[in-house]
Amino acid sequence: QNMLEELLIHQPDDPIEFMINHLKQSNHDAPRICVLGPPASGKTTVAMWLCKHFDAIRISPETLLFKETLALTEEAKAYKERKQKIPNALWANLIQERLSNVDCIKQGWVLEGFPENQEQAWMLQSSGIFPRHVVMLYAPDTVLIERNSGKRLDPLTQEVYHTAFEWPSDPLVQQRLVEPEDLSEQEVATKMLEYHRNFPDIFQNYQKVLKSINVDQPSIDVLSQVLTFVQTRRQSAAPFTPRILFCGPPGSGKSLQAALIAQKYGVVNICCGQLLKETVAAETKLGELVKPYIEKGCP
Repeated sequence: QNMLEELLIHQPDDPIEFMINHLKQSNHDAPRICVLGPPASGKTTVAMWLCKHFDAIRISPETLLFKETLALTEEAKAYKERKQKIPNALWANLIQERLSNVDCIKQGWVLEGFPENQEQAWMLQSSGIFPRHVVMLYAPDTVLIERNSGKRLDPLTQEVYHTAFEWPSDPLVQQRLVEPEDLSEQEVATKMLEYHRNFPDIFQNYQKVLKSINVDQPSIDVLSQVLTFVQTRRQSAAPFTPRILFCGPPGSGKSLQAALIAQKYGVVNICCGQLLKETVAAETKLGELVKPYIEKGCP
């Protein structure tokens, strides 16, 4: 299915060569996950934990701008330095360039905080970027504002902690924690309004592969729910022909259930007893062989 999607998107001049290269490069078991949510919902914590668990590559606004040397990095940084909003198309191109690298193809990726709106989602899809799982984190706004005020960052590992909710047990880690250069309470509130405005459209784009998880609970429970979800396999969108067999003793309702299923799902109902009677009535060679058993009521 993934190879068919790539063929339709890229429309290569040599489809056979394209498919051979795709099969050589692709790892269909590699994670392709988006972690979304409002400010202070724990996206970084969840994304980093998933990357450790799956040995995947974490992609975030910070990594794209400050830890990668991509062709478009300097252009994006220029917008940042001028305190201008980075265009959606530029973000999409940065993400596409990074995800096309061999490490992302082989190990898989966790995309943190993207897409932020429906336009970005469409651009990623038009570039052939389809996450297998989208984790949508949420909590009441009052909880998120409180969480934002207590955030602490480990500059060595980039892991995020909290003074009230998640404090490290290691004294060495405690000593090196710093307050991140984060958004003010007013800026967080503004970002939340923007997120709530864009959320319905993003949900519509990814609803078949999306799960919302409440982060207003112990972090171990959040991570457990996230892991359970991302380990599920999405059902293929390829056409599916059901084949159903009803078994049971006489009088158990096989015929009725089969008729109801056939009517509801538009499948063909084949009753073995009726099929045998029709074969006998047609007076075929097979019917002649079956007829003595039918007359005696033998199986």
